[in-house]
Amino acid sequence: MSEGDRMETAGGARQIELPEDRHRQELEFLAGWDGGPRPPGWRMTPRAVVLFVCGSDGEPLRAADGRQQVVSRKFVGDRALVERCVVTLAGERGLLLVGEPGTAKSMLSELLAAAVCGTSGLTVQGTAGTTEDQLRYGWNYAMLLAKGPSRKALVPSPVLTAMTRGAVARIEEVTRCLPEVQDALVSLLSERRMSVPELAGGDGADGTVHAVPGFTLIATANLRDKGVSEMSAALKRRFNFEEVGPITDLDAETALVRGQATAALKRSGAGFAVDDAVLEALVTAFRDLRSGRSAEGWEIERPSTVMSTAEAVHVATAMGLGAAYLGDGRDVVRTLPGHLLGTVRKDDPSDHARLLGYWDGPVRRRAESGAPLWRTLWELRDELA
Repeated sequence: MSEGDRMETAGGARQIELPEDRHRQELEFLAGWDGGPRPPGWRMTPRAVVLFVCGSDGEPLRAADGRQQVVSRKFVGDRALVERCVVTLAGERGLLLVGEPGTAKSMLSELLAAAVCGTSGLTVQGTAGTTEDQLRYGWNYAMLLAKGPSRKALVPSPVLTAMTRGAVARIEEVTRCLPEVQDALVSLLSERRMSVPELAGGDGADGTVHAVPGFTLIATANLRDKGVSEMSAALKRRFNFEEVGPITDLDAETALVRGQATAALKRSGAGFAVDDAVLEALVTAFRDLRSGRSAEGWEIERPSTVMSTAEAVHVATAMGLGAAYLGDGRDVVRTLPGHLLGTVRKDDPSDHARLLGYWDGPVRRRAESGAPLWRTLWELRDELA
């Protein structure tokens, strides 16, 4: 295979598909399904956006041309939360999704952006190294030196692109951005325009780029990162805050973990071979440690690590990969204690003792009650040593 063939092959495969690509058929159907009023620049009605995110509960929707489509549920959470998010975006107001890490804030923002404007890719990843230019614009310096400042030499940021298209821009981890970068958002969300003084000309043009109808912004922030770069009161006033919490239902969380892990293994060409009982035990352990209380009501010392649904997906995927690639006849449940320990010790080595406390408490008591799987897990306590 030539180098060009390898590049073409690699370019056709993706580790992660954008929601606008993965759910293209549903998006195209919903765009024509509801003929109700649409906010400026929106590809579908607000009601259709909510349906895209929350699903149709297994019921087929019928379009005017006779087509039918079952819309899958993509976000496992409160429908009222999704409806409030959609109303916020319809009013062209900034939306800030806050919550513990791993509660699908980014996924929800991607789904909303894909449904509203057709793309979730106008994104700025907030870090301590994010600069104001990444929110505003840069230059193609070869063209700038050759022909001077011009629209062709301008390299717009994702935010500026969203302003000119009337689209949704996304800023991940906004509280990780330095205060001066956050301050740049205040004027953007207030004035809805961006000054590019280099483009001001003698013909009276002042170089200002105005946001067209439909432009808005979704930001995400982790509650545990509150102290990184505290948002100013001025910036907070320009967002509607919505908190995305953990999944409350065990069955719903187990189904989500199974689905995400199965999809990850499918990309690897392997089947998901983790027994449903083992998967439920995994999710139960995550829920117990996350909340500090077992399903039976027993108190548990919570580890400092966030035991999120996203982490549970990673552990389930790792167990599935081990069974697929390294399976030697051993029961996959025997790998669960080691994977849990690797998750719990990420932030603080002393969390090791808290996991042992969980084993000596709920795991032992469930084993003594006669639950076979929990008896097996109790017998594996030495794996945590």
